Formats: sequence, structure tokens, C-alpha cells
Amino acid sequence: MKSILPLMVGAIIGLLGPAQARTLDAIRSSGALGLCAHPNSLPFASKAVDPPGFQVELGQALARELGVSLRLDWIITQYQLRSAGCDILLDVIADHSAQGETRLRISKPYYRTGVALAVPSSSALASFQGLNEHTKVGVQVGSVAAMIIGQRHVPTSTFGFESDSLDALLNHEIDAAAVTPTAASYFNLTHPGKAFRILDRDESVADLNWNVAVGMVRPDDALREAIDGALERLRNDETIDRIYGRYGVVLQAPR
Repeated sequence: MKSILPLMVGAIIGLLGPAQARTLDAIRSSGALGLCAHPNSLPFASKAVDPPGFQVELGQALARELGVSLRLDWIITQYQLRSAGCDILLDVIADHSAQGETRLRISKPYYRTGVALAVPSSSALASFQGLNEHTKVGVQVGSVAAMIIGQRHVPTSTFGFESDSLDALLNHEIDAAAVTPTAASYFNLTHPGKAFRILDRDESVADLNWNVAVGMVRPDDALREAIDGALERLRNDETIDRIYGRYGVVLQAPR
């Protein structure tokens, strides 16, 4: 299974064309909240397997809070967003400047993530600062991490997906993989006995850290407030933590 970064989701939704605003009343009238998700991107979402991914489970929890069911709008390419008709996307970067061209309204953030380093358990690396000209790092092609790590004159290997760099790390082709803690944690869950150490993110580099929120496709104020209220309840009763925890992911509170 290939996993996609939230950053890639952000890039996809940047090409979203004109969309009809969906009010909270319209969603309740139709009886369904529409979630756009990729059908083959565990741990985010999957059309074919059970469990279906934390985006699907969180979408279901949000829909229940609104008193409706969840409708899944499966998308593979950015062009499908023009006609998908979904109301929300999950795991969106909670930065209005990053979302400036997407026309999305951003909820209050519900966790914090970014780019971490996954290393073998035997590695002497303890932080980003330990990277040097002798440590080869797997990075996602075109990513901010690739640029920042490259600027430090650290050798890199580029990959299309986070899972590819983690496979390369397992095969001893690289010394570390610059991936989200989500991807590394899910890899550890699904590869018992081959777990990597996940080094702390470097919060001193702003571009390698971000809060995560619900992206809403041109909602009215009532829908935005309802989503914010639902997220607060689901955070307070630890529903969100339990959902992500089923995929091996331990969430950090947003800042």
C-alpha cells in the first residue's frame, strides 16, 4: 500500500475548481457528510480493507456528531475533486497561507505533526543535528524536507512515497528516512520485529512542523462552528486519540 503525505493532499486540493457551498442545514437535510479520501492510502484511508484508515473512522465520528451518516467520495487524481462534491478533507495543514489557493475553510487544529527521522534501532543518530555528509537520508521528491536537508549538504535519495523510503531503510539502502511520524508509526505497527526508532521532530525549523485540521469546502459559518465543536468533543473524550492509536499513531496536541 502506498501512503501519501498530508502535504500532497494540500497540493491536490490547491487545484480545486469552483464548488457549491454546502451549508450545515443542507448536509443535515441530505442526511450525509461527504468526505474526500484516497481509496488506497493506508493508514489514511482504504476502500478495500478493514480497518479502513483513520480518515474514514474520524469522518464517521464527525458525521455522528452532526447527526448524519458519512458519504465517502473516493478520489485518486486532483481532477476528480472538481466533481466529487465532498464537504470535508482530513489531515489538512492548518495554515491559512498554505491553503490560500485552495478555497478551503480550516477548522481548529486537532493534532501536530511534521517531518521526523526514522532510523534503525542500532543507529547512533539521535536528532536532525546529527545528520552529516556521511548519512544518506531518504526524502520525498519535491518536498520541503528534501530542500532543507539538501541545503545542509547531507546526501539524499528521493522517493515518490514515504513507504518507499521506509522500505529502502529496511533494506539498508539509506541511513535514515525523513517521513511523518504517522508513516513511520504505521510502518512499525505493520512490521513487528523490524521497528524503527522515530526521532523527535526539530521544532526549530518551522517548515518541518505543522498543525493538522479539517479542511471544509466552502462551508457556511454554522458548518464550520459545528465541525469545531465536534472536534473539541472528540478530542476531550479521547475518541481521536483512540482512532489514530489503532494505526499505531500517538498524536501530539496542536500548538
